Amino acid sequence: MVRAVLDTNVIVAALRSSSGASHQILLAADRGEFELALSVPLLAEYEDVTARPDSGIPLPREAIDSILGRLAMVAHKQPIFYLWRPLVPDPKDDMVLEVAVASGATHLVTFNLKDLNRASDFGISVVRPSQFIQLLP
Repeated sequence: MVRAVLDTNVIVAALRSSSGASHQILLAADRGEFELALSVPLLAEYEDVTARPDSGIPLPREAIDSILGRLAMVAHKQPIFYLWRPLVPDPKDDMVLEVAVASGATHLVTFNLKDLNRASDFGISVVRPSQFIQLLP
């Protein structure tokens, strides 16, 4: 089965609009069409970024919390025992890469291909949401 880690920018895009590939990815995760890998620090990052007033997310906080809670329920919970830092320019991106490596993810889904391209050193495909959704059944 495909196992993927979603960068925070994909979560934000999914919550901003229900018409894009990012939103379709959240629905696919809920349906079990791929295995979402998630760590506690990455979930905390999702919560922090989506709570920012400038996030552009039109949903009430309760709805966002409910969606993130559902993702946490369906996700493969990945503990992190080894930190691969620093590998990429942004420390927050290191956290995403660590979940991908530790979980044996096949894909890292992001809009930030340039900064997360080091995932390919670990055999992880770095793809945009529009590319990833085409891989799913």
